[in-house]
Amino acid sequence: MQLRKMMVMLAAVSTMSFALTACGDETTATESCSSDTDCASGFCNTAARVCMDTCESGSDCPDAEKNCAPLSGSTNTAKVCQCATSELCNSQNGTTGQVCGTVSKRCEEPGTSTGCTKDSECATGETCNTSTGACIPPVGPTACSGEGQSTCAYGSSCGGTTCAAVPAPTCSNLQGKPAASFDPATGTGNIIYSVTKEIFGTACGTDTTAQTVKARVSFYSKNADLPATKEGLNGFFYVRTTGGEQNGVPLSNGYQRSTDSRSASLSVNLCVDKDFNQVVLGFYFTGGNGYCATLTK
Repeated sequence: MQLRKMMVMLAAVSTMSFALTACGDETTATESCSSDTDCASGFCNTAARVCMDTCESGSDCPDAEKNCAPLSGSTNTAKVCQCATSELCNSQNGTTGQVCGTVSKRCEEPGTSTGCTKDSECATGETCNTSTGACIPPVGPTACSGEGQSTCAYGSSCGGTTCAAVPAPTCSNLQGKPAASFDPATGTGNIIYSVTKEIFGTACGTDTTAQTVKARVSFYSKNADLPATKEGLNGFFYVRTTGGEQNGVPLSNGYQRSTDSRSASLSVNLCVDKDFNQVVLGFYFTGGNGYCATLTK
């Protein structure tokens, strides 16, 4: 009889443990962040400084945050899990006193992520917009090291020691194209920050009227989601001086991606007239910036 009672008690404890584990799976820990790279997944709601979980539908979200929609006021248009009411936060999480954050759109303790109220609550160099509670990155140059995005804001790149906005394209190649009027506040695509000459003047196959121009294009992504191979790149285009454009992926080789999937580079191979001593190349990513490069033989 004692053995049977013990087995029943162990079964009950096991059931309780499973229930607690299952319950824990229904809630997601809110990660604090200042940029997308701070988040294990999804992206950073910089106004509230919390990570948002991306979704396709409400079924992908915790029961307390079933509203799957783009975050209002965010430049990132991906759909994310959001709470709708404080009542649902408590009833679905089995808690009392939680609220649906007006800025974070996550279930939280009152006052957890109401946004900033002063500059000291933001990252170094940022200022607080007290009207929206959002921390604003500095407009002027900031210190950085290396190249690519480094610690610079989206739409800027590191020139070795300071951040600077990527140059606006002024070549005829990109005139009238959306990439020519790229705005970091609304942009979503990859940022080209460098185009350098690799080859200019070697034979272009068996075509005696042409010569090879090979350019190395370096870029970074907004959300650290660059593909493992060049075939996964979307919306990368080479643009001629006439404005005609081609998919840049089939023209390229030597794709290299950083370990954090944020930056990459590839070589674009072109055939131009054998008498050219200078060429103007245009490149762009859909949703990102356009970049002009003048290469000399």
